[in-house]
Amino acid sequence: MEKEKTGLITKTKNLIFTAKKYWSEPAKGNYIPYKEIVSLSGAGFGVYWMGLLASAIGLDASNLVLGASLGIKPMDLYVMMVVANIVGIPLGIFRSWYYDNHKLKGGKFLPFIRISGLPIVLISTVMVWLPYERMEYITKCVVVWFMYMLLNVFLCFFNESYTYFQQIITPNAQERANVMSISQVIYSLAPTISGLVVPLVAGLTWGLNNIWTYRIIYPIFTVIGLILTTIFFRKVKERLILPKKPQEPVRMFDALREVAKNKYFWIIHAAAWVVFLESGYGVILSWSFIYGHSGDYQASLGIANTIIGNAALWSMLLCPLAIKYMGKRNMLITANAINIGLLMILYFTYQNLILICVIWYLNTFVNTFWNIVQHQISADMRDYHQWKTGVRVDGLFGPLGIIGTVIGFFTGMVYPSIYEKMGLLDDYNVLYDDTIRNNLFEVLIICSAVGALLNLIPYCFYDLTENKHKAYVGVLKIRAMFENHTLGKLDDDELMDAMDVITQAKEYFGKEKMSAKGAGKEEKKEIKEHNLAIERAAIIMEDLHKFTTPAGRARVQQAKNDVAMGRLHAYDNIAEERKAAKKLPKGTKEEKEIRNDAIKNARMKKEAASLIKKYGIDNLHAPDEAVKQEIMNREAASFFDSLKIRRELKAWMKQQSVYNRATKPYTEAESLIKQAESYTHYEELQEKYVYLCGIQ
Repeated sequence: MEKEKTGLITKTKNLIFTAKKYWSEPAKGNYIPYKEIVSLSGAGFGVYWMGLLASAIGLDASNLVLGASLGIKPMDLYVMMVVANIVGIPLGIFRSWYYDNHKLKGGKFLPFIRISGLPIVLISTVMVWLPYERMEYITKCVVVWFMYMLLNVFLCFFNESYTYFQQIITPNAQERANVMSISQVIYSLAPTISGLVVPLVAGLTWGLNNIWTYRIIYPIFTVIGLILTTIFFRKVKERLILPKKPQEPVRMFDALREVAKNKYFWIIHAAAWVVFLESGYGVILSWSFIYGHSGDYQASLGIANTIIGNAALWSMLLCPLAIKYMGKRNMLITANAINIGLLMILYFTYQNLILICVIWYLNTFVNTFWNIVQHQISADMRDYHQWKTGVRVDGLFGPLGIIGTVIGFFTGMVYPSIYEKMGLLDDYNVLYDDTIRNNLFEVLIICSAVGALLNLIPYCFYDLTENKHKAYVGVLKIRAMFENHTLGKLDDDELMDAMDVITQAKEYFGKEKMSAKGAGKEEKKEIKEHNLAIERAAIIMEDLHKFTTPAGRARVQQAKNDVAMGRLHAYDNIAEERKAAKKLPKGTKEEKEIRNDAIKNARMKKEAASLIKKYGIDNLHAPDEAVKQEIMNREAASFFDSLKIRRELKAWMKQQSVYNRATKPYTEAESLIKQAESYTHYEELQEKYVYLCGIQ
């Protein structure tokens, strides 16, 4: 007993020592000090505390605020949602473009979190306090729709910015998982507390299906969240691996051409497009407490929510470990498979409140893994895109996601139609009828199980492993090192970080993988890391030596030939060049690479030739760079000032885009030659690295 007590004291002392040591400076290999993790946790608590109720105002039949409280019919809510989504398409496109091109101070996403908080509090509070009791039905619908749209202008900026921000707090994927796990333990208290308090307040006032309940709750909750958000978001920052040069504005259609080639984007979104079906069962818990057993257990919903919310805590604590040992892909597939099994059990037990709570607890435990990993793979996908294309894009992944919005116009009819066919119209009191409620629940459970299966399938094709992602981030560090050295802006820490990646890669490159058969537990871990390091080394060294291989030399020589043609060239023989490229041999890996490069180059020239023919070679001119700089250097005094800057920059960028695509064969070749030249400074950087290692 005394030994256990001594061990606990020792662990506590070590924990305190570690916290003090890394409070202001992160551990080697990491980016975030402990004090920032604390601030991030407090900021997340504020976001969720404020955003939960604002996000609860939704145009769907299961929504208690607009559906049950105001008595708007399910199909009318669906029509309102469709119109809102149509209007939201251009707003979403603008939002996505603005993330990657704004000139607001404070970061890429943090300014939007800070700006949008107060409007959300004001609009959501005004929305629940409007005198709906004195309105005609059609007037009520119009007013609700307008206020919903106004609220979502700010709420979408707020929620998306926070989601994107979490993905760039560190380029280290495992650290990101650890930090998000710790911070989520803290800010998950927000939905847990609100899940307890809101039903209790409802039980003491007018109930969850009465608008007066929300008139009391909304001002209090949202203001508290705003205060916490404002305080803590001043102490966190974003981290992106980018060369130290002014980032060029990204034209939407140019970005979309590249985003559309990202296979992981399509896998993630294909799963998202069917997730609507899986969510159907979500109303069963609350409706069972509110309408089941004659509504006698409505006040107990808060207690049930609190207990069930505890399941998320264990998921958050275990998630980094699960990611480390299972991988994100396997976690997603496993979570969906377990969810299908739980839904099948729910089908036979939904009439028992205790069993519903048990299943919901397990479901929450599993789905929390899924929710955390979703953010992680989205961040990994963006890093992969930067490695693949050389361009960092975050917000402009959004416009292609509008495909999902269009799909939602049709899929969104499923559950409102089911509700109405099962007898649920504008009077939600029909749910007190056991027959109607039970029949509806059975249909919802079956639909949800089918949705979970459909959601699982796309991730069977997801192969962006944690080890690949780590290698890609290493390559980004190396590229940034070379480019910053060329710019004369390379600092010692950045040099050391990138050269450490190269040093480890050189150590493992070309080695044979080891078999773990018959090895002990600790030895298996060492062998696993050894084999993973070999895989990373292959990717890293391939990039480091990419200009010295036969394919690389051919690429550089082709680039020199293209530069010799001049910036604008008619490419009259492009058809013959494409045919010749396709006839190149493809028997070996090197031959395939050379052939693919030649075909890609010919396609690029074909597009340039089409633009030159369309506009005329004498009419294509680069727009004045000074005009762009003047526009970009303007400080936006207000949101409307930002819109004016956007319009002027958009016109400039359209002209620039046409010129860039017409001259792309030349500029791509020129850029390749410069990059190849920057890689020749490796020996020089290696000498400096050895010197710095010697004096440390």
